[in-house]
Amino acid sequence: MQQLTSADGTPIAFQALGTGPAIVVVNGAFSTAHDASAFAEELAGAGFTAVTYDRRARGGSGDARGSAPEREAEDLAAVLAAVTESSGGSAAVVGHSSGAVLALYAASLGVPVAHLFLSEPPFRFGENEPPHDLPERLQTLVDAGRPGDAVTTFQLEGIELPPPMVEQIRSSPMFESLVALAQSTVYDATLTRDVSTPTSAMLGVTVSVAVVTGVETFPFLHASAARLAGLIPGAEFVEVPESVGHRLDPVATTRVIAARYPGRG
Repeated sequence: MQQLTSADGTPIAFQALGTGPAIVVVNGAFSTAHDASAFAEELAGAGFTAVTYDRRARGGSGDARGSAPEREAEDLAAVLAAVTESSGGSAAVVGHSSGAVLALYAASLGVPVAHLFLSEPPFRFGENEPPHDLPERLQTLVDAGRPGDAVTTFQLEGIELPPPMVEQIRSSPMFESLVALAQSTVYDATLTRDVSTPTSAMLGVTVSVAVVTGVETFPFLHASAARLAGLIPGAEFVEVPESVGHRLDPVATTRVIAARYPGRG
């Protein structure tokens, strides 16, 4: 992993794999750069430079407590700047889940993106919203030394996983790795609350946009993807049957990108 410094001084860890047009992958909740390794390998094999990074408060990246969504947009801008400086060109961005929300939000703030691929962004459009004070309560739990409770609260209220599933996860060996990411749940909850409904600037981005979704995923995510694609002029709605259960399929998604990214070749 390499490291760069974001605009507010936060260190951000990133990694590049392959050669060719650059694609930056922005992960969703509870995900690090390592979790996108299989996807990065597929992108690299298809002739791209796949760039993965740890969003702030995750993995090898640092944190600045109380970070607003604008700070995460600056992190993405810093990664893109590093990539384009070394490649001499532009970069596309693939965002999954809250990472898709972040990618579109960053583009609306003027962060330079060549092409947007938005995978199952959890826009609520004002319907069935999580409790408005969720981010603040998550921060309180983290500050009180209860990161595990922050993780389960986010799973129950932010993601709306069934309680039996949450209990199963809490008793599993994987839970420790989630606890390490507890602070990041505050930022995911804040981002998805603040732009639960896309702003006019987000809907007015001028870059090419493909909104991607699996068929067998959370119903509201499939509906959200279709709705978003219909609201962004010129956006394409793409169903990927191989992506199941809110998991981006590396092979199928790479195929979608390779057929659409104008920077390729």
